[in-house]
Amino acid sequence: MQLSLESQPFDLAFHPSSSIVAIGLISGHLQLFRCGDVSEPQSLWTVSAHLESCRAVRFAEEGQYILTASPDCSILATNVETGQAVARLTDAHGAAINRLINLTETTIASGDDDGIIKVWDTRQNTCCNSYSAHVDYVADMEFVSSTMQLLAASGDGTLSLSNLRSGKVDARSEFSEDELLSVVLMKHGQKVICGSQTGILLLYSWGYFNDCSDRFAGHPQSVEAMLKLDEDTIITGSSDGLIRVVSVVPNRIISVIGEHSNFPIERLAFSHDCKLLGSASHDHTIQIWDMTLVKKDGISSTEGNTSKASKAMKDHSSEDDSRKQTRDQGLRRTKQIRSTSVLPRHNSNFFNDLL
Repeated sequence: MQLSLESQPFDLAFHPSSSIVAIGLISGHLQLFRCGDVSEPQSLWTVSAHLESCRAVRFAEEGQYILTASPDCSILATNVETGQAVARLTDAHGAAINRLINLTETTIASGDDDGIIKVWDTRQNTCCNSYSAHVDYVADMEFVSSTMQLLAASGDGTLSLSNLRSGKVDARSEFSEDELLSVVLMKHGQKVICGSQTGILLLYSWGYFNDCSDRFAGHPQSVEAMLKLDEDTIITGSSDGLIRVVSVVPNRIISVIGEHSNFPIERLAFSHDCKLLGSASHDHTIQIWDMTLVKKDGISSTEGNTSKASKAMKDHSSEDDSRKQTRDQGLRRTKQIRSTSVLPRHNSNFFNDLL
């Protein structure tokens, strides 16, 4: 299934209990689709959410609202049913916001291009914590619910661990000589996996974040997005346009789910029941993949059996794992100029209108 968009998507998120998917575009627009199991995807509405690009999208309040973030430094809440803006927090950050993730039912976290992470508490209607975790953009975050901590991967080449209870940064890794673009926690909380600009997966052992314990050089280009399939397996989205099933310890690429031709994969997201996988790419589309056809020992979906995917698997089986690709170490995204909000300014009591 394919969703054709008006411009390049930056992020996508599935509704927590239905087949609705929200997509943030480089144009600043927010689009909402319904993806049925059998029927063709239905476009529900499109709204202009931000003056600049819509980099991050998340559902909140049990799916009643969509939160979006932008380089204009604002966070916007939009009603799912009507598509109407509920509230906007301007100046939520001092720099362009790059990432949003859900923490608990009443908290979210946001990360910006200056490496600042903020936690927003909907019960207190304010920002409850701010962490100077990095010196460059926050590329991805992962919430560790068992310890109430927050993992973050950054373009400054480091991994951080922030404590939501103490309000402090508990750990920060050494510089990895590579931009870290994505992060997942697996192996029952014992391993942290980071995707990098050069395509190498860095494996950190929990409690030993100073340096990675292993490296897996299986991707020819940068690993922009990752999702945990189970405790031993991840789904990766790479700049070579391929979506892969990857085993971690033992480290090996199991199969290729599909591709976006030669266009980079920007984001990956599971549906609420994990039966669907959404992938966002620079080809102005969202591809929806049927995960019931994906097996750990191979891919049975005919959608994934493309010539490029088959060639990639053959190339991987014969390549030397020690081979490293050299890539430009410049910033992944250009810092953008803050824009004036088109909605009335709100103070830090942004979530008042949500509750």
